[in-house]
This record gives sequence, C-alpha cells and structure tokens, in this order.
Amino acid sequence: MKKIDIHTHIMPEHIPDWFKKFGYGDFIHLEHHKPCCARMIKGDKFFREVEENCWDPNARTKEMDMTEVGVQVLSTIPVLFNYWAKPEHGLETSRFFNDHIAQCADLHPTRFVGIGTVPLQDIDLAIKEMERCVKELKMPGLEIGSNINNKNLNDPYFDPFWKAAEELGCSLFIHPWEMMGEDLMKKYWLPWLVGMPAETARAISSMIFGGVFERFPKLRVAFAHGGGSFPFTIGRIEHGFNVRPDLCAIDNNVNPREYIGKFWIDALTHDDKALQYIVDVMGDDKVCMGSDYPFPLGEHHPGKLIESMSFAQEKKDKLLFENALEWMGIDGKQFA
Repeated sequence: MKKIDIHTHIMPEHIPDWFKKFGYGDFIHLEHHKPCCARMIKGDKFFREVEENCWDPNARTKEMDMTEVGVQVLSTIPVLFNYWAKPEHGLETSRFFNDHIAQCADLHPTRFVGIGTVPLQDIDLAIKEMERCVKELKMPGLEIGSNINNKNLNDPYFDPFWKAAEELGCSLFIHPWEMMGEDLMKKYWLPWLVGMPAETARAISSMIFGGVFERFPKLRVAFAHGGGSFPFTIGRIEHGFNVRPDLCAIDNNVNPREYIGKFWIDALTHDDKALQYIVDVMGDDKVCMGSDYPFPLGEHHPGKLIESMSFAQEKKDKLLFENALEWMGIDGKQFA
C-alpha cells in the first residue's frame, strides 16, 4: 500500500453496441482488431486506439508491480459518462460499467478500489444508482463530470445529489470533460492541454461561489489534474471576490480562499515546481497521488514525481497513500 493512485480509468473488454441497440448517439464500443489492442468506436466512427491495460486487470497489476503502485482507484473513462443520452439509457450504461468495475475490485480486493458513474441527466436515477454503488457494490464513491450538459455544478438542480452523497458518505472524484470552448481550439490537442485545467477551475469555482461546500460541508470531493488552473489563479479569484462582490458574492459571501483545505486534488502536474506550489497552497493533507493511468497525458511512472521531491518521508506518505484513504473514508485494512 505504499502508493494509492486515485486517478485511473478502466473500461470493460466487451461493451454492447448501444449505438445499434438504441439507434442514436455517441455510445462507445470496442473493436478488437488485433491482440492486446482495440479501437474505440464512438457511435459508428473511430475515436481512439487503446491497449489491453485499459480493460485487463491482470495487465494492470503487472504494470502496477513494475512501478510499485499498491492500489488503483478504478473509475470509468469520461467519454463513457453518457450524460447526453436518454435517462433510461444512461442508467443502463452506468450500471454496466459499475458492475464491471465492482467485479474487478472483487477479483483483486488488495489491488483495486472501484468508484462508480451515475446518469446525472436525471437526478433521481443518479441518486438511485449512487445508493446501489455504495450499499450493494460497496464502492466508497463516484466519479462525475465537471459539468453536466453545460449545467455548472452550482446549479440548484444538483442539490438533492449533493445531499444524498453527504448522507451516504459517498466520496466524489470530479474529472473535466466537455471542455468550455472546445470547438474553438481543436488544433494542437488544446482541449486536453489547456481546456481541461480551465474546466477543472470552472468546476471548483462554481462549487465555491455557488455555496455547495457551504451547504454540504461534509462532502468529500477530489478534483483531477492538480486542481487544474485553480491553485494557480486563487489570487485572482479572491481579488475578484473582494473588488466585485456584486458579481462574485451573489450566492455565497465567504471568501473563496476559505475553502482551501476543504477538498482534495490529485498531484498530476508533471512539474516539480508546480507540485511544490500546490502542496504549499492546498496543504500537504489535501493532495493525493493520481496518474491518469493508462493514458498518454498521465504520469507514466505513477508517484515518481512525488518520490523525487525533497519532502520529508512523512509528507511523501501523505501524498502517496494516506490522503487517499482520508478522501475515500476508508482505513485501508483490506489492502494489507
């Protein structure tokens, strides 16, 4: 358990062709065209090539052993959220992915923890599936998107969901997707390079300014990619709050900086100075190791940057595994 990676993605090896079944949309399925590789087909068009570590638990554990990762927190790939689908179809696909993730965790209980996905296009169905994930599948949490069909996370629409998550003790991992301005910057992979950090800052700021953390103080929320651009723009965000309260403080009059320490971020910065900065700003008890395994933008040797830092071992232990346990609300005995 020396390292717990809170940010890893997985999909089933065999996914139904929901595009054919339902007759619409960008549902993903896999075409296994050669050994250990598959094409992700989005609707009826090629989307991305993936390798077996994207679906095979045994391939994953081998690579985990190579990089001394004790535990992975498994979550679905954001392109599989399917928030745009009809609610009943979103529920069907969510249940399929959740059952697969739970099965992986059940087969390898000392190596994997699963967190689920829910059809947030319908709050009642989302809460129902969250309850199933927590109570039946024994998952400590869920992964959700940074916005839901262009609704920011401060929208009152989500309040019943936050309330249920708080009452269930359900941890939340918020991952950017459907980045704002994506259609205007398709070249150079910019949606992933600069859009995702901005999208995460949008999610954090929306929850702060919208009073989500104020109304639901027991929520345990972690954000991907080092908190995106939020830690690096907190000074600007706070200054804006101070000089234009008529625009910023309309739903919550608490200084945004007061919420630092009330949520977690992962450590995926790819830069030692950036990592030092987010630890200094966010606190060494609110940063967790997260690699974005198994994708190219992830840290290819999970935890290596943390291990290379001149931090005291006590601080490294917090970042590498202790903070992850705190965020999930578990003691980690099952990993021993």
